[in-house]
Amino acid sequence: MIMLRLILFTCFLAISLSAQELPNDYLTPTFHAARRAAVRAQMPPNSVAVFFANPIRNRANDVDFHYHQDPNFYYLTGLKEPHAVLLIYKELQQIDAVQTDEILFVQERDPLREQWDGYRLGIKGAKERLGFKEVFFNTDFASFKTQFDQFDRVLFFEFENDVRDDISNNADLYSLIKTFKTKANFPQDFSASRTSLYRYITTSDAKSSANVAQVLDRSLRRNADLAKDTLLLQYKKAINERQRTELRQQMQMQLTNLDVETLAVIMDDLREIKQPEEVALLKKAIYISAVGQVEVMKAMHPDMSEREIQGIHEFVFKKYGAEYEGYPSIVGGGHNGCVLHYITNDKPRVASDLVLMDLGAEYHNYTADVTRTIPADGTFSVEQRAIYDIVYEAQEAGIASSVVGASMRAPHMAALVIIEKGLKALGIISDASEVRRYFPHGTSHYLGLDVHDAGTYAPFRHNTLITVEPGIYIPENSPCDPKWWGIAVRIEDDILITEDGPVNLSAYAPRTATVIEEMMQQPSVLDDFLLPELSTLE
Repeated sequence: MIMLRLILFTCFLAISLSAQELPNDYLTPTFHAARRAAVRAQMPPNSVAVFFANPIRNRANDVDFHYHQDPNFYYLTGLKEPHAVLLIYKELQQIDAVQTDEILFVQERDPLREQWDGYRLGIKGAKERLGFKEVFFNTDFASFKTQFDQFDRVLFFEFENDVRDDISNNADLYSLIKTFKTKANFPQDFSASRTSLYRYITTSDAKSSANVAQVLDRSLRRNADLAKDTLLLQYKKAINERQRTELRQQMQMQLTNLDVETLAVIMDDLREIKQPEEVALLKKAIYISAVGQVEVMKAMHPDMSEREIQGIHEFVFKKYGAEYEGYPSIVGGGHNGCVLHYITNDKPRVASDLVLMDLGAEYHNYTADVTRTIPADGTFSVEQRAIYDIVYEAQEAGIASSVVGASMRAPHMAALVIIEKGLKALGIISDASEVRRYFPHGTSHYLGLDVHDAGTYAPFRHNTLITVEPGIYIPENSPCDPKWWGIAVRIEDDILITEDGPVNLSAYAPRTATVIEEMMQQPSVLDDFLLPELSTLE
């Protein structure tokens, strides 16, 4: 009877999964294949790149957080499942009777686990949906024939310390990493930072000696383990080129083919420039987030709590089909807005405070990052308006500076000039050295698969997407007139840098104080959404 039920369930699962309904605007297998080809093009000769899926992370007891794939792994595969490995070879490899330059290892199908945890692609699904030709089960990775010592370079990212060992699964991520380390002859005392520094020193030419000395000195000061390394200490104290040459040779002898630097350089370069398919998804994520800001402007009133405001934003995200928030939502009323990453959102009533709302929808793995600051009662006070207008003017300057060829610092420096001038005019500061007290963060970062996305920090290129987010934060007891205390303003927009100039993708959400006040006078679809009072339970 049990076997019959299992057979019937398996048949039912196969039928139901074949008819599984999914959004039709995911990235295509062609996109991911092109990104793998782009990685391969930048890999050094006779090398293999090894990518691992993200770990499953525990929330509490036997409940895990909703699984989120490693951005690089998703970028290259489209796979959203854990316990997976991707191999990309620079050149074609003979694997049994097949020649290939890429292999994907995935979880085995398991009808009983899938009943609890959801559908797994398996080999057939990975081939059909992801477009891979060579797919194996992750349980095959241990016996897989690739000899990593045959490659001049084995490229991978440094391993984090948050991978748990599921003793019931011999092909979980913990086991896959352990297998890789065995196959790659991983030294027990392997240090990514030491390896990187050894390689930097041994590959730098004589003309770079001043830079090497500077990097070495900084590394020894910042890393206690490196500061104990005998070769590095001797190199720092070497008094002539002969001694340095001998020490470089000793470092070279300790280097293996394990390379933890190159992949980061490759992925930063590729992910910084957004492909048209990525821009399309980012536009959706950003528009959804801007709509959330608009709907909150209409619905806002002094009796709202920070968490209710958060809920309206996130309801809009879900209404549009965004899977997640790109980062923990920030809703800070009054002085809470002075905490840059305030995520508790537990103030029960925002009253007449300014409310700083920094939220972003994640749509098909791509995230927005949009911030608006609005008066909870619908009207900026004189002091609130004065600070707000400075930040707005600073943002305008920052956006105008976001052009092809400019540096990542350009938007910040443009905004900084405005904020310094404005704070001086209000008597909040008297010297430029005081600006950082009230404007403590940078103005821009890359945006994409991560809210703080990968990038090279080289001069801006066409189809780079950044944020421009100046802010002024005046905590209680600041050394200025108390009338400014508790005012926090940040305005953040998502800017696509193009050859034709910057494009504000989040412009749907009003930014000027006047238009925000006008928007807040409009009726909200939530005006009549009333729920029973919890007090009735007492």
